[in-house]
Amino acid sequence: MTLVERGLGEPTVSLRGLLDGGRPPLAGRTDVRLQQYVDEILASGFPGIRRLPARARQAQLDGYLERIVDRDFEELGREVRRPATLRRWLEAYAAATATTTAYDKIRDAATGDHGTKPTKATTLPYRDILERLWLIDPVPAWLPTRSRLKRLASPSKHHLADPALAARLLGVDAEALLAGRTAGPHLPREGTLLGALFESLVTLCVRVCAEAASARVGHLRTWGGEREIDLIVERAGSIVGIEVKLGQTISDADVRHLRWLRDELGEAIRDTVVVTAGPAAYRRPDGIAVVPASLLGP
Repeated sequence: MTLVERGLGEPTVSLRGLLDGGRPPLAGRTDVRLQQYVDEILASGFPGIRRLPARARQAQLDGYLERIVDRDFEELGREVRRPATLRRWLEAYAAATATTTAYDKIRDAATGDHGTKPTKATTLPYRDILERLWLIDPVPAWLPTRSRLKRLASPSKHHLADPALAARLLGVDAEALLAGRTAGPHLPREGTLLGALFESLVTLCVRVCAEAASARVGHLRTWGGEREIDLIVERAGSIVGIEVKLGQTISDADVRHLRWLRDELGEAIRDTVVVTAGPAAYRRPDGIAVVPASLLGP
């Protein structure tokens, strides 16, 4: 379930409208603040789980993960000889949320000091089966077919189907997230774990809205990492670039990649957006939209 489907707020900004172009005026305010977004990350979007008391909800999420490791792999014809190895790989994948970390590095982080490193022949099927089970749901790289953009990288950006699953795998609660504490296997990242999980929550919502608008979603990253756009929404050549920022105030530095994308693609860009945890939807003087996550809808 998206934030709109969870009843967190009444959306005032339509993704379909942004794709239509014209840079429509924006309005709307929300009382949703950072603590509530953290609560939504941990509650999950699973209808049968999210309204349970916290301990029962955690037990249900843990049981869901255990079932995948202990039963679902075997039902899909893949025996898991070392369930602990698969569990550690999942923890490492969760730690890589919202990054393009190479799978070799995820494998290395999962191994840690637990002995012999598993082979690629062991870990590669993890990814394939977990995608078939809709547990991991990576965002593919966006590679334009006609543009002046050069040197684009093609690795997917890592996400689980719901950020609550990542939080459970890493064993973090609201206090840990708000305090900025790290958890799980160590993997390099820019920003905090909370920022990564907030991006994952927004990604979930944008993908659902994009599907309703017959659009596809990718992400953009140049080979050297000089330019990155968290989400690229495209429909029939019309493009909306989206950055996700946890902060409530947006600076020029926060939108520099969106400005670059707009300059590179010209009229193909219908709009550029920063999705935040802030209180109000508005347009900056440079035309870039700023939209609270709870106000973005189909």
